[in-house]
Amino acid sequence: MAAKGSVRARIWVSGLVQGVAYRAFTQRTASQQGLCGGVRNLDDGRVAVEVEGERQAVESLIASLRSGPPMAQVQDVQVQWEPATGRYADFRIWY
Repeated sequence: MAAKGSVRARIWVSGLVQGVAYRAFTQRTASQQGLCGGVRNLDDGRVAVEVEGERQAVESLIASLRSGPPMAQVQDVQVQWEPATGRYADFRIWY
């Protein structure tokens, strides 16, 4: 069960976000903020993120995703908010 005050966000990031350490950046940033979930590359060139945690921490992650690591060129970040599920124990890169 999700902790009280937790939220879930599904995030899709487009631009030059594959092959530039974007997933590692996302995992590191999310883990530092105590968030759970994962990040994966999509076949269409976007990166998908599923994240759960305190809303302020999730919003901080989203702000970081808008710039990404130095080599990334983020064009758009789409966010879909949902109730937290509590199904993740940590934050991982999904392959």
